[in-house]
Amino acid sequence: MTRLIGKHGWTAGLGVLLVLLLISTKLIQPDFGISGLDSLARAALPFALATVGMAVVVIAGGIDLSIAAMMAVASVTAAVLMDGATGGQSVLAVLAVLALGLTMGAINGALIVVTRVPDIVVTLAMLFIWQGVALLILNAPGGGAAPWLRALIVGGVTLPGVPPVLTQWLPKGLVFLVVCVAVIWVPVRRSKLGLMFYAIGSDPLAAFRSGVPVGLTRVAAYALCGLFAALGGLSVTMGTGIGEPIPGPYLLASVAAVVLGGVVLGGGRGGILGPILAVFVLRLVRLDLTLLSVDPNVSAIVEGTIMVVVVMFGGVLAMRGARHDHGG
Repeated sequence: MTRLIGKHGWTAGLGVLLVLLLISTKLIQPDFGISGLDSLARAALPFALATVGMAVVVIAGGIDLSIAAMMAVASVTAAVLMDGATGGQSVLAVLAVLALGLTMGAINGALIVVTRVPDIVVTLAMLFIWQGVALLILNAPGGGAAPWLRALIVGGVTLPGVPPVLTQWLPKGLVFLVVCVAVIWVPVRRSKLGLMFYAIGSDPLAAFRSGVPVGLTRVAAYALCGLFAALGGLSVTMGTGIGEPIPGPYLLASVAAVVLGGVVLGGGRGGILGPILAVFVLRLVRLDLTLLSVDPNVSAIVEGTIMVVVVMFGGVLAMRGARHDHGG
């Protein structure tokens, strides 16, 4: 039991903090209820999907600065393909966007592996490239989203034969997030590929000597990040009904949530649940500041300070871990 608490204590602490923030939100705004939870889930969804993608790459020992730009490409591609499309065509459009996300991520990973240039440099360059691609596809917010797709994340869950009062408190946006993670990440985490992500994140040389194809595994990690970025971009279009060619504030927010969620920046340690909880914690902090009528500029400073402190703290832990691993 002690070992279990030690292993999952940080995640459990985030869960407790989330509950406390929900209670404080209810105290600040007594009207906060079903619609408030729905709005929170929809606002957090793109951030959560970006964070999951970033977490996968960080666990594998890398980082992807182009994640927000890839989300923009996915968002505008989905909006353009679905504008005026039939139900069947929109399903094909979704599949095309997911394939595009995988491809963009794989290109990032392949460039890092082939050129051997640090991932932070390659993905920074790719950030500008994907930004340009997004603006070429759609130079201003526009396009459309299939009604059935929007309905997947709007409102609370309703189940046949079950009184709505029992299920409407569960936002569809949260269910969509859980399904995406359960379908994509859970099988990968339990497979040999998931073990290889952690292996190359912990010690690439040791992983290589153990027979792990380090290069291909790194490409797979970035491809998976691209897939989650595509889902994040798709969720932006689902939430707004249009494509957004300008990358949103997902990069620093996703890195901050990854670190706050207990994933070590050096790689090899951490999970997905903690970062997802961290996304909702950060979104609730922002919501509470808004409800308290704090000046938006002050709110931006507070949010930025929290993110910078969290990322710096994560960097310090990563350096300590590296020194400890090398016996320094």
